[in-house]
Amino acid sequence: MALKKKPSEPWPLITGEYYAGNPENPVAVCTCGSHIKPEPLLEAGAALTGPCKTENIGIEKMVANIVSNPNIRFLIITGMEVKGHITGQAADAFLKSGIDKEGRIIGAKGAIPFIQNLTEESIERVRAQVEPVFMIDTEDIGAVTGKIRELVSKDPGALDVDPMRIEIKEGGEEEEEHGPRALAAEVVEVRDRMRLIDAAVTNNGLLNKFQAGIYAGKIEGIALGMTMILIFFGIILKMVGGH
Repeated sequence: MALKKKPSEPWPLITGEYYAGNPENPVAVCTCGSHIKPEPLLEAGAALTGPCKTENIGIEKMVANIVSNPNIRFLIITGMEVKGHITGQAADAFLKSGIDKEGRIIGAKGAIPFIQNLTEESIERVRAQVEPVFMIDTEDIGAVTGKIRELVSKDPGALDVDPMRIEIKEGGEEEEEHGPRALAAEVVEVRDRMRLIDAAVTNNGLLNKFQAGIYAGKIEGIALGMTMILIFFGIILKMVGGH
């Protein structure tokens, strides 16, 4: 029999638009921008299901609910992709590649894919605990429930660790309803844009110098050519005068 662990109390740890089933089930379902009917998914063997609309705090809340329950070993990423945020792709990239030193999800394509509330330990934990199953842009309940049953049959058992509790400072609703709060992320993005502008200005200056050099070279060449012509005609006139 597969190992099972008691999740944190309470569980789910973070409140939101989630529907919880048997906490010993090994599958969580992220429906991204879709509100897929939860009952069939929970009956098929999902421990948790619900939407995730933002590629920053939304993912952080989802991670908090996963690492607080070591029984969850698979995350199905399905439903319609969230425009602009591209949350499904960001969640998949996060679990596969993690974040860089600036806190940006490596390979994420969303607007502000920055992680601020997760420690290095919690990121390592969730990446070790769950395997992402990418089914983005799928709202077919039959396909999703079929995948849930397949994963339940492959249940490796709980990760042999204690539940981890994560505090999400922002709390409340996700950013989509109240506007972005990732100020640090925006500062990083502005800084990157400033670097690009600075590089463009530098390159433009070098180009201007190069063009100026070409122009100066042309003038110098013309002057040298005129001098040679005058010398040549002077020699000819001297020869003619000598005769």
